[in-house]
Amino acid sequence: MPIASRSYDVAIIGGGLAGLTLSITLAEKGCRVILLEKESYPFHRVCGEYISMESWPFLERLGIPLSALMLPRIHTLTVSAPDGFSITQPLDLGGFGISRYTLDALLAERAVAAGVTVLTGCRVTDVPFSGNDFRVEAGTFSCTASVAIGSFGKRSNVDVGMKRPFIMHKPGKLNNYIGIKYHIRMGLPSGQIGLHNFAGGYCGVSEVEGGKHCLCYLTTAANLEKSGNSIRQMEKQILCNNPHLKDIFTRASFDWEKPESIARISFEQKASVEQHLLMTGDAAGMISPLCGNGMSMAFRSGQLAQEALLPFLAGKISREGMEHAYQRAWKLQFSTRMRAGRLIQSLFGKPGPTKLFLKLLSPFPIFTREIIRSTHGNAF
Repeated sequence: MPIASRSYDVAIIGGGLAGLTLSITLAEKGCRVILLEKESYPFHRVCGEYISMESWPFLERLGIPLSALMLPRIHTLTVSAPDGFSITQPLDLGGFGISRYTLDALLAERAVAAGVTVLTGCRVTDVPFSGNDFRVEAGTFSCTASVAIGSFGKRSNVDVGMKRPFIMHKPGKLNNYIGIKYHIRMGLPSGQIGLHNFAGGYCGVSEVEGGKHCLCYLTTAANLEKSGNSIRQMEKQILCNNPHLKDIFTRASFDWEKPESIARISFEQKASVEQHLLMTGDAAGMISPLCGNGMSMAFRSGQLAQEALLPFLAGKISREGMEHAYQRAWKLQFSTRMRAGRLIQSLFGKPGPTKLFLKLLSPFPIFTREIIRSTHGNAF
């Protein structure tokens, strides 16, 4: 662990996309920033690894050399029902693929170069607020900060320690999903992202760097229980009832013997400010994969936090003003996209409604285009 100061303007708990990009922009504006991440870069995360082009200019401004990386461009979406019925639609804005293994490591390097104190292998256990400062506690290390940012993803021990409402609820329909991710190699169509439904879930497949595809699916804990708590058995008995997925699981070469996985994913509403922490990315609200792409939304949430906290650090607004400004901005930016994602998700994973929905959309590509547009933002 590198030598760190004991006092900062901003402490960011969690080194995901929102936290890393926010740390860079704050450091470039002269803020003293510390970022604490429990893992060590590079590492894999459960993520669909598709980013819409709205984020390309932002990442290049941060110093991430996207053009030089020769990343795959994605311009077409294919959606299939559990029985294989599918529709294909061009993506007006389009996107690109890059693994979190690569992107997070590049962002972490850039953060260090910008002057951020990045502590890895560092698990935060508590972030109490007292007086006008936070104390960040992580094992034998502790520091203080004027502002603390929660960027710890879908589910964290910090959430548990704070007793956030979604953590305290019993497992139910909205808070008991599991996510599974593989990297595969297979001759799939170039430039296409597939979203394939199966009973109780859906699976995204899109190209990333190095000639690989990210295969990431979301399903219920009930599906896993039906399959004897065996991921392989669940894939064979449930996912492969969709012929598109059966073809992939039969013919693809899997890079890993075991997938990345995460349990108890919650889609319940979360507060964007909790116990004075500004929450970003999935910590502020689990972003449905059907909102378009959570990666771009994570970047944007970090920038909204910056716009709210800089006036506070400059003494221009109160802490209460900062928190209200962030809550308003978060709602304005994301509420429509979150609603659209939840609405579409309520249909997906159900064989009958999914097929009916796709059949109704099939003759009217203009409606499909509008739905896709509602889940994406503008370039920033």
